[in-house]
Amino acid sequence: MNILGIISYKVFPAQMGGQKGVADFYYYLSKETNITLAVSLENETAEFLPNNTHSFLFNHWLGFLNIIYLNRLINLIKNNKIDVIIIEHSYFGWLGYLLKRFTGKPFVIHSHNIEAHRFLFAEKKWWRIYEMYERRIHQKANHNFFKCEEDLQYAIDEWELNTHKCTIIPYGTNLNAIPSNDEKIKCKKIIIEKYSLKENHTLFYFNGTLDYSPNVNALKIILHEIIPFLREQKFSFYIIISGNRLSEELKNEIIHYPEISFAGLVDDVSIYFRGIDTFINPTSMATGIKTKLVESLANDTTVISTETGARGINKKITGNKLIIIDDKNISQFAIEMIKSKFIATHTSQEFYTNFYWPNIINKAHLSLRSL
Repeated sequence: MNILGIISYKVFPAQMGGQKGVADFYYYLSKETNITLAVSLENETAEFLPNNTHSFLFNHWLGFLNIIYLNRLINLIKNNKIDVIIIEHSYFGWLGYLLKRFTGKPFVIHSHNIEAHRFLFAEKKWWRIYEMYERRIHQKANHNFFKCEEDLQYAIDEWELNTHKCTIIPYGTNLNAIPSNDEKIKCKKIIIEKYSLKENHTLFYFNGTLDYSPNVNALKIILHEIIPFLREQKFSFYIIISGNRLSEELKNEIIHYPEISFAGLVDDVSIYFRGIDTFINPTSMATGIKTKLVESLANDTTVISTETGARGINKKITGNKLIIIDDKNISQFAIEMIKSKFIATHTSQEFYTNFYWPNIINKAHLSLRSL
């Protein structure tokens, strides 16, 4: 089987969670079938597809201009004997529909969240217009991949999608078992030495793209609600924040908190996921599934999240490694942070069964073959 993946934004090189999710998806899928990628101009060549990555498309903000590349895409489909087209996100769904009309090849929308809801959180006035388009283009697709049960159910209930035309394809992990205790200790030592911390500090971590509304919301809750509560408890803690696109306003605010270090965009995020005691995700705004929760749990790190922030991860397979708190009960969230260092359970094997990339790709491959 030959697949054409169309990507409307920067993914290569993959640095942030969503980028890694797309890159890993195609990396593992390329082990099962032949992949050709047509990507936006700002992308570099995918290392695993050096000869089959074509960087020429306008990104999604100028997506309508890609109509001039319709013939080029049609030729890619013919020359590579493409069987199925995958559109990353719904932005270029219209392009997938046109390609289907001209070539007869089925197209799949690989949704990463309900985009209209993301625009709603970002306070874009035109989010309802996008939702009308999003609904319609998902209905036109031959198949739809969703990241979590919540998004799938929304699409079935509100967009009237056929259940048989939908599959849950979550973000995955490269790990299929918990890291060794020695590796965890080594990573924690690196962090303690890097930030000159005391051994008795409980280490917390939060990361993400820091101009994304749910992450900005989480960061403000950490600064304005969680830290004041922990201070009152005279609790010895330290919080590391990493990510890019942090506003100057929040940068200037963070420097006044001695309990926080802003690490920026880190080279090896796995050191943090393994070396800290607990990952925190206190957002009251969220869509899709959070790659950082998957990565934390895969590295056998306890996660505390609001109910909204934990969408897409089944508590039945995580046990005490994932602590879910009501969105509005931030004081309870902080109390669980104090207690979290003493959680001795490990991430379950069932978690890896559900979130290990090769297992996810097997499911995706079956859906694609059915087309």
